Amino acid sequence: MTRGDIDIIRRAGARRLRLAVDPVSGAVRLTLPKRAALGPALEWAESQAPWIAAQRARLPQPRPFAPGASFPFGDSRLTIDWAADRPRRVAREGDRLIVGGPAVGLAARVTAWLKREALAVLTAETHEFAARLGVSVAKVAVGDPRSRWGSCAASGAIRYSWRLILAPARVRRATVAHEVAHRVHMHHGPAFHALVAELVGRDAETARAWLRREGAGLHWLGRDSVG
Repeated sequence: MTRGDIDIIRRAGARRLRLAVDPVSGAVRLTLPKRAALGPALEWAESQAPWIAAQRARLPQPRPFAPGASFPFGDSRLTIDWAADRPRRVAREGDRLIVGGPAVGLAARVTAWLKREALAVLTAETHEFAARLGVSVAKVAVGDPRSRWGSCAASGAIRYSWRLILAPARVRRATVAHEVAHRVHMHHGPAFHALVAELVGRDAETARAWLRREGAGLHWLGRDSVG
């Protein structure tokens, strides 16, 4: 662990040094008061190398999209079935993902296929819930944010993490219902939660619990290293 491996965050409200390992990225973050001296703070952080190593050892292992790799896909699992002499096109056949072309770029092709599937499924489910609530949605898009599973703008545009396609269907649908409900209530008050429960029942609560417990692991799918 060197100083270059530590992300520095200064916060006016911080009263003491705080060291943390991001469960999604594995990045090491040092938070310190706005006026604290940086040198001694970095020396202290470097002295915590054994603790940092222990925290990183507890993180999920990177699981790259490689030949033979298996990963969750909604309520099922897919296994990458690759052969160089096949076309580059990615196609699903049952529980197999048939992929061809050069090994270089294989992970990118699989990821692109997953993003397309995520956009199609999430768009359909967004419009399903929007119709039930009688609201409009301006646009549906997917990205790969590290801190949010979905967001709803005042303009009516909704954006999701494409990695929701890897989560159980009930978790994905509850997340969609959550974002669509913001088209009625742009807050997280009792009326908002009641509306989400009206759409998906207890799945709203269990989905939040599942994402808190298992969500970070979804970010390690398709990765081949820490950081």
